[in-house]
Amino acid sequence: MSVVTTIENGQPDGGYLLKYGRLDIPFKIEFQPRSQLTIHVHPEMRLAVLAPEHRSREAVLNRVEAKSAWIAKQWRYFERYQPTQPAREYTSGETHRYLGRQYRLRVTKSAEHSAKLSGKFLQVGQSDTSDHDATKKLVIDWYRQHADATFARRLALCLPKCKSLKLKSPPKISIRQMTRRWGSCTKAGNITLNLDLIRAPIHCIDYVIIHELCHLKIHDHSPKFYRTLTRILPDWETRKARLESQDWS
Repeated sequence: MSVVTTIENGQPDGGYLLKYGRLDIPFKIEFQPRSQLTIHVHPEMRLAVLAPEHRSREAVLNRVEAKSAWIAKQWRYFERYQPTQPAREYTSGETHRYLGRQYRLRVTKSAEHSAKLSGKFLQVGQSDTSDHDATKKLVIDWYRQHADATFARRLALCLPKCKSLKLKSPPKISIRQMTRRWGSCTKAGNITLNLDLIRAPIHCIDYVIIHELCHLKIHDHSPKFYRTLTRILPDWETRKARLESQDWS
């Protein structure tokens, strides 16, 4: 049986998302003065696509799609060896996850307080690098900003899959830190998502969103609910298992 493969654009960092079956693999194209196109999956869960400057973007994307089976095989291999997350201290060198990928926190002295992704690093600039509470606030604010944009975009992509639910209007999404749940919804049509969900892979985020969309029609976990969820998202159990396989907080 062939695996459905697509590439989405419009990602938060201006990159792309390779969707291979249940896998969601983010990447960016780096055009360089080189003669060959190189596609490489790094052990830290990073897909690198290095292309010659003269190659068209369409041709590069076609090549990535053609290599998708090999990319997925490498990705799954390295995924098995990802370490568990230690307690957060918000000091340089510790690992933080974003959309399932790992980044090293790098805190540097700067008059302007900021947080951003820079290659394999989550770069934080602040006036006092020893103020771990300030670092934590900058990191959490960065996560919240990206969660707002990512969750809204994933909801827009999930809604067409849920046409059979016949929802009257798109739900409103709010984000907060939750200790025991990934999401919740109200009968009024509002969905709340756990901020830590932004650390998990995109296919897991989609699972939680679709789970909650189903709850807008069926408010319990009855057999009818799971039949509905399975019809819309046949591989939801695999996605759920991936979400619960690690501590994403």
